[in-house]
Order: sequence, then structure tokens, then C-alpha cells
Amino acid sequence: MNAKIDTGLSKADRTDVAQELTKVLADSFAVYLKTHGYHWNVRGPEFFSFHNLLEQQYRDIWAALDDIAERVRALGVLAPQSYSAFGNLTAIKDGDPEKDAQAMLKELMQDHETLIATARKAFEAADAAGDEASADLMTQRLAAHEKFAWMLRSTLGER
Repeated sequence: MNAKIDTGLSKADRTDVAQELTKVLADSFAVYLKTHGYHWNVRGPEFFSFHNLLEQQYRDIWAALDDIAERVRALGVLAPQSYSAFGNLTAIKDGDPEKDAQAMLKELMQDHETLIATARKAFEAADAAGDEASADLMTQRLAAHEKFAWMLRSTLGER
């Protein structure tokens, strides 16, 4: 049975917003995987502080993945669920556990900036469609990833 979705958004608007949200989901999943991997593999004299910083970040991202995927579903679109689907949607490259701690943090900072740009596009699509719920979710994710990028930047001694 295909029940009609009547939430005040057209099917085209729901599809457009969901398409952008799936990119946010894919980028978020990729940043989650890399952050968690770097949490495991970071080395050096500042191991403990870097290890804990990355744990705080990957735990937040993990929780957000469910919120983003469920929003895609609420819009009537299936959420991607495979590595290959995420790989085709994301702009984030895999991490390298051989990197030193500074290189790991710098790469993650840049990945958060990439994810911020993806979330801004999704926010713009949601805003244009009058989809306040998706826009609100993207506002929350933008704030989180801007904070994570700032924390990494500050940890690296950058402005």
C-alpha cells in the first residue's frame, strides 16, 4: 500500500530536500568512520587528549546519523544504508591510520568544513521548500560541525 504523504510539502520538494539530506548523511557517516578510526590510531605525547576529543566528536556524529536518516524517511524517501551508497554520495576521503596526530586532526578539521558546506546546501534546499524540520536539523548539525572544526583548529594552534 502506498499511502499519500500529506505534510504540506510537495513530493518534488520532499524529494529534493531528501536528496540533499542523504549527502549530509553520507558525509556524516564518512566523518564518523574517520573520526572513530583516528580515535583508535592516534599516537604521540598528546594521545590522551586527542583520543578523548575524537571520542566526544564521534559519539555526537553517531547519534546524529539516526536523526538525519529518520528525517529522510519522514520525507518519504529511503535512506541509503550501504558502504557503496555512502561512498557514491560522500565528498569525504578515507582516512590513513599511518598519519601522525597533527595530520589526522588537520584532515578531520577540513572534513568538517566539507560537511559544513554539504549541510548548508541541505539547509538551503529545506528553507526554499519551507521544510522547517529539515532546516532546523541542519541548523543543529551546522552548529555541531562548526564547533568541531573550531576545536580541531584550536587544538592545532590555528585561529
